[in-house]
Amino acid sequence: MPDEQEAWLGIDLGTQSVRVLAVTGDGTVVGRGAAPLGGRREGERHEQDPREWWEAVCAAARQAVGEAPGVRIGGLAVCGTSGTVLLTDLAGRPLSPGLMYDDRRAAAQAARARAAGLAVQDTWALPKAMWLVEEYGGLAEAPARAHAHLRVARPPRFRLAHQPDVIVARLTGELPPADSSHALKTGYDLEQGAWPYAALAELGLPDGLLPEVVRPGTRLGTVCPDAAEATGIPAGTPVVAGMTDGCAAQIASAALRPGSWNSVLGTTLVLKGASTTPVHDPTGVVYNHRAPDGTWLPGGASSVGAGVLTAAFAGADPAVMDERAAAREPSGAVAYPLVSPGERFPFHAPQAVALVLGEPRDDADLWAALLQGVAFTERLCLDYLHHLGAPLDGPLTFTGGAARSGYWNQLRTDVLGRPARVPAQTEPALGMAALAAHGVCSLGLADVAERMVRVRAVVDPRPDRTALFAEPYARLVDELHARGWLPAPVAAHAHARLTRDTADS
Repeated sequence: MPDEQEAWLGIDLGTQSVRVLAVTGDGTVVGRGAAPLGGRREGERHEQDPREWWEAVCAAARQAVGEAPGVRIGGLAVCGTSGTVLLTDLAGRPLSPGLMYDDRRAAAQAARARAAGLAVQDTWALPKAMWLVEEYGGLAEAPARAHAHLRVARPPRFRLAHQPDVIVARLTGELPPADSSHALKTGYDLEQGAWPYAALAELGLPDGLLPEVVRPGTRLGTVCPDAAEATGIPAGTPVVAGMTDGCAAQIASAALRPGSWNSVLGTTLVLKGASTTPVHDPTGVVYNHRAPDGTWLPGGASSVGAGVLTAAFAGADPAVMDERAAAREPSGAVAYPLVSPGERFPFHAPQAVALVLGEPRDDADLWAALLQGVAFTERLCLDYLHHLGAPLDGPLTFTGGAARSGYWNQLRTDVLGRPARVPAQTEPALGMAALAAHGVCSLGLADVAERMVRVRAVVDPRPDRTALFAEPYARLVDELHARGWLPAPVAAHAHARLTRDTADS
């Protein structure tokens, strides 16, 4: 196993900040750092200046390494937001803004990609790559600046890059290959291990645009002297190919054995699991990453989540509201608490909107309805995964900001009818520290993660509460079906499992 006297560095390029953790092989955090990130949100636009990513990495890394004097850094890995891409020159220098994971300007390009037979969603990286080539192509012919509008140059003197690629290029001094985890939403075929070049050429993407691809955990190089001076990370430190932030959070939950699942509840809800084979979904709402050992990490991302609480109860004290909501089980209303219009998982419905059935008695009852609605959606996600044949019989782990709420954790386990683990440290940067240790030491990632991840609590369901929530859950399922969003076979499957534990495979 990794030497407990050395630390592994995980770098997480988030939406609002860069976070860096230095973690020993037994999970002790010996250093941490953070630096804020700005951005531009305007309608469908959400972009960031890639130069700020590097500046924030330098600041956060110096802080984390500075808190661990004398501790050897064994290696590092970087994760980024899934679907965030940009154009760079052939040295990895940015030529365009970074189009963030939820930038929605490439809907027309996504439709063209689907017409060409590629299963992509509107915010995935492939349609954004098409948009970038149309909008910023040919930038290598002009001074590198973020907002020039020039025609496409063929052959291109630019390359598509994922968010971590820019940071790895600065760290190693060389243009890196992309990791297959970030490349997935750019159209990379994980089962074939290749880009679908024929389909991509049909979409007008120029030859040479796409990077080479390696598996996560592959050594990409070492920290160069210039980067060492800027970041405080010792020169010669191995740099390992990372994964997306969602996969990093999954590693940080140690949900890597087949049948294990990690439910990440933050602004929105993401479920990611582990399987020996890919979980095939003809609707495309469930997709599969591939783990470094070749096993599969199926999952999906819902637009339901805790973001509705902030929108509906700005300035409220969550602990106080949780205490009041505990007396409303079940609530007098049933909610489907979408954070924004459109649903991606457990069904695909661009026309879906948030709904509340019935009249909440007061603010506490509405708060309870929203909490319960998220838990009902979580159950429906697991029911849909069961419908697809995904293995669900392993442990369930709760992570994300909402996992800090003891009440909500208990409510969710009650609705799901199964226990859940809550780790002490759930940051994606921890997952990247574990991946770095795996890549450098050539040990099983699940073994490394299980040594690093410390479980803070195990929450058991209360059977009487599980039974109490069956009726409102069924009512929500029926409403989603009646509105044409939830397919009839999925609704019937959810009804058939009403009296069963969601861990039952």
